[in-house]
Amino acid sequence: MKQTADAVVIRFMEEQDLEQAAQLERLCFSQPWSLKLLQDSFFGPWDTLFVAGLQGRVCGYADLRILAGEGEIQRIAVHPDFRRLGIGSKLMEAMDVFSREKKTGATTLEVRAGNTGAIGLYKSYGFVEEGLRKGYYRNPVEDAVIMWKRRP
Repeated sequence: MKQTADAVVIRFMEEQDLEQAAQLERLCFSQPWSLKLLQDSFFGPWDTLFVAGLQGRVCGYADLRILAGEGEIQRIAVHPDFRRLGIGSKLMEAMDVFSREKKTGATTLEVRAGNTGAIGLYKSYGFVEEGLRKGYYRNPVEDAVIMWKRRP
């Protein structure tokens, strides 16, 4: 039976989710964050982490940093087996609602230039391309597109 995003629950990350988030990092990124870096974000004062849970399993997670009235999406990851089900959209919605509640003036992110699926997702949430960092990513080398969503 094919999974749907309807059964996915978005919630704040709990400490016991950190290991599964670290596993997602290794599956989703060529330069994954370590468990230690995830713990630093989780216990730090600026980051709020969200998880997408399905049947007791973390199938996605996101990290939103809010500092000095601005947000920055640090990470968003969805397990490869659960992509294209709307889970990324649900995580984006949770971060957008949280950002509005915290009255951020703007939110930014960076994304690999070749990640057209993610760029499309971000554009659907009102982000616009405002800059490019040449050769920013490694493994493989790729430019980073800088995107912003500015609130009136």
